[in-house]
Amino acid sequence: MSHNPDLPRNNGDDQPDFMKMLQDMMSSQNNPAFGEALKGMGINNLDPATMNMLAGQLGAFFASPSPDGLDTTMCTDIARKTAATNGDAVVPTPAIQAVENAVHLASLWIDTATRFDSQPTTISAWSRAEWIEATIDTWSNLMRPLAKGVTDAISSAFTAQLEQFTDGDIPPIPGMPALPNGMDMRSMINQMRPMLERVSGSIFSAQFGQAIGTLAGDVTSGTEVGLPLVSNGHVALLPANIGAFGEGLEIDSNEVLIYLAAREVARTRLFTDVPWLGPQLILAVQEYARDITIDTERIQRTVEQFNPTSMDPNDMNAMQEALAGELFSPHPSPNQQAALRRLETLLALVEGWVDVVTANATTNHLPHSDALGEAVRRRRATGGPAEDLFGKLVGLELRPRRMRDAANLFAALENRGGTDLRDNAWRDPESAPTAADLDDIMGYVARVTENTKDDIDRALEDLLSQNNDNDTNNDK
Repeated sequence: MSHNPDLPRNNGDDQPDFMKMLQDMMSSQNNPAFGEALKGMGINNLDPATMNMLAGQLGAFFASPSPDGLDTTMCTDIARKTAATNGDAVVPTPAIQAVENAVHLASLWIDTATRFDSQPTTISAWSRAEWIEATIDTWSNLMRPLAKGVTDAISSAFTAQLEQFTDGDIPPIPGMPALPNGMDMRSMINQMRPMLERVSGSIFSAQFGQAIGTLAGDVTSGTEVGLPLVSNGHVALLPANIGAFGEGLEIDSNEVLIYLAAREVARTRLFTDVPWLGPQLILAVQEYARDITIDTERIQRTVEQFNPTSMDPNDMNAMQEALAGELFSPHPSPNQQAALRRLETLLALVEGWVDVVTANATTNHLPHSDALGEAVRRRRATGGPAEDLFGKLVGLELRPRRMRDAANLFAALENRGGTDLRDNAWRDPESAPTAADLDDIMGYVARVTENTKDDIDRALEDLLSQNNDNDTNNDK
């Protein structure tokens, strides 16, 4: 194959280096077509230094993409910008002190309502940005199985769009000359593959960052979504979001703060004293995400609406919006349905237990405890932060009714055998209520009570037998 000796090569390949050609194009001060293309995007009069910087960034874009399809730095940046849309001030010192006082007081009340006795090791009053920074690594670990599948699917759709030009005319790219002699489209696609994968990863990362940022603008505490997003013993509250939650309730703001502090103390205490719970929740989310089927046909149809050679960032934004909510197959697999049931049940059990324990701890101390509990339930029924997040990211729909069932189950256990019987339901994964138990609460309570009675009878028999053996030995 003949080629132009003045063109750069691609590390020994016979094909010219497409990335180098683009960088040269952007670095050139005598490329009026490219300048006009930039003006069309609203970019005027870029100085040579800025153009060289853009050329360098283009080189980074052609570098190897993230192997798991998720750009955590990009996610964090977009999440912070999304959360700051309506302002996100640093938490003032008086608010920090109020949070610390509320948590200390709530901890004393929770002590009387559960046999779980771990105490807060760290108390934090966070801004929305601080919540994002503190939880983004856990979120990223949860979403990586999904991100890889989405990124591969979008990248494949991009590649298929480009491959349609391998035997035909290539649409012109503004400001860039036609492909030089010696370069065919297949070679260009191979050189562009890292860029396509990076663009694909950026689309999912942007959606992920927006979802986390939106959640940060609503969540009132470190673990309100029902997942162990912070370390054990760390109680964190977001004063700005708590203030927004209390608007319109006509309840003293300090009472609202103490009530929500009690909920967070109860939840973090549960995660700390039930060591199997957090890992099981994380595993359920990962298994659900890992088995999600990417709707490649829908992605392909969406990508076909856009010019794959376009350099207009508005096209990338439009594509991201078009793909939002259209990434997943509407038909979950059997494995995915099983993971969903486990996740939904565990999240319901956590929130149901927190409802009961918080009510017991605050009823005699806060005059509006019942009203605040009802406000939390209404918030969940209309789509709370966890429901919104999982729905946007993985198409997972949680049912608030299951949380009410879980609260009724724990209340029934407590009514039958006190806090010990209620909290003993968490002793190991095999003992925890299942989705079927939430459908038959009284059947579960009867079974657990009978098992407890049998355990007591066996323990009494062992004790009596041991005493008889001791008496026999003494007689000898």
